[in-house]
Amino acid sequence: MTLPIRIVLWSSLLGIAVLPLALVVSLAFGANHLPLLLDGGIVQAAVNSLTTSLAAAVGAVVIGTVMAFLLDRTDLAGRGPLKLLLLTPLFVPPFIGAIAWTGLVTRGGLIDRTLGFAPWDFYGFSGVAFLLTLHSYPVAYFVVAAALRRIPADLVEAARMGGATPLRTQLDVTLPLIRPAIAAAFTLTFVSSIGDFGIPIIVGVPGGLDTLSTMVYRYLESGTVDSPLQVVSQIGIILLVLGVLGTVLDRRMSKRVVEFGGSGREFEPMSLGRSRAGVSTAAWAFGLVTTVAPLAGLAVRSLLPAPGVPLTLETMTLGNYQRVLTSAQTINGATNSVVLSIGAGVICGILGLAVGLFTTRLARADREPMLLTVLLPQAVPGLVIATGWLILGRYTGLYNTGWVILGAYVTAFAAIVVQTVRGPLAGMHSSMEEAARIGGAGPFRAHLDTSVRLALPAAGIGAIMVAVTAVRELTLSVLLVSPGTQTLGVVIFQYQRAGDVNASSALSVILMLVGLVVLALFGSRLTRSDSETGKLNV
Repeated sequence: MTLPIRIVLWSSLLGIAVLPLALVVSLAFGANHLPLLLDGGIVQAAVNSLTTSLAAAVGAVVIGTVMAFLLDRTDLAGRGPLKLLLLTPLFVPPFIGAIAWTGLVTRGGLIDRTLGFAPWDFYGFSGVAFLLTLHSYPVAYFVVAAALRRIPADLVEAARMGGATPLRTQLDVTLPLIRPAIAAAFTLTFVSSIGDFGIPIIVGVPGGLDTLSTMVYRYLESGTVDSPLQVVSQIGIILLVLGVLGTVLDRRMSKRVVEFGGSGREFEPMSLGRSRAGVSTAAWAFGLVTTVAPLAGLAVRSLLPAPGVPLTLETMTLGNYQRVLTSAQTINGATNSVVLSIGAGVICGILGLAVGLFTTRLARADREPMLLTVLLPQAVPGLVIATGWLILGRYTGLYNTGWVILGAYVTAFAAIVVQTVRGPLAGMHSSMEEAARIGGAGPFRAHLDTSVRLALPAAGIGAIMVAVTAVRELTLSVLLVSPGTQTLGVVIFQYQRAGDVNASSALSVILMLVGLVVLALFGSRLTRSDSETGKLNV
């Protein structure tokens, strides 16, 4: 019974995860467009992508590591609420974060309107690196926090008994033990940053900063080159290689994780002493400035009737909300996003549960290949996946339909469910399945009645995460939309590109509320489970 299902599962994975990427590779080697790309500035775009991603990875690792120590190892005031506040960027799409920050610090933004000056030009390298850092440090936090939780309290107590101060103990004992996790966090944040599209297109391009991702979009949208899919496939090869290298480095770092023995007792939070008030104030100030302030700027701009209108009680209006909510463009985008995100959630839930079952409870020699196949797209920039589905759409007749967007969503997000269900499935004792077998159930039926049934809640959570992620997505959709298939993310992007920043801000506020609702409903579970696994589920 399991063999036919395994064949169907492998066929699905090859068609969803491997075929689009293989098409990008094959089309890229079909012709030589290197002279065109060199004339188009691919070298400078690659340098810009590498330098901004490098700066973001370094910044994210520093912030995430400090955050992990303060929130998980000290008696910082209000650690629980502060953790949720600091993780807010995780639930705000990067392109909406870019819109929010431009509404705060640039000319005409909230600070300029209230204080009379714009504190930061923002557009260009500094703004892109800053925003990539801001949206990456939660990933670094999860990885480092997971490593901290694996260190037994006995080691720290032994150092303290030997006369080391709390600070010296952290520097001499804890920090060396989490170096592999810090390195893994660096590779993860670097790879995710190098493939980001929303931040560079909104903040980088107006400042003259072109990256590999914006270059892909420019060639596909301009219509100025022959065989644009071949051209962007060759750019995609660079992004694909960088993503795969990042995955290889991450797996090498994960193999260097040291397993410890010990009592397994919980750490007693380290007292900050007289510095507790100052450190707590600084941490809360950082959280409020980096999360609440830009969202306030976004909200204020959404309440103004037009750019340049002074901020007063008389000028504030809900007209932008009424306009975007009643717009046919928004209604169509919302309908498409809801349908596609629910479809992606259901498909990823079923596929992810099956992969989790076959790679844990029904593991055979193909366990690792199957797992790597479904996890590979996580390391691939979204633009490469979108390009692969563009090519696949041309060959299958699905081009300019919502099916290619749905396929890209499943390719990109199936790993979320797999990561969510593998932990519960792997942790179940085999006695339940043995009892079902004794009761007369066949091997596969025994797994269905025990492991699968108990893992359904985890699969449901994973499917919800997929749906919420997909409904706010931009990078995949922006290359795959056609008239009638726009998504909410693309509608916001189109408002922003057309200069209607008030409308884009209003719709961004609405979409952002979805993320905050998810944070309120699932935030504690995510921070707990992800800190234990070191994996990012959103």
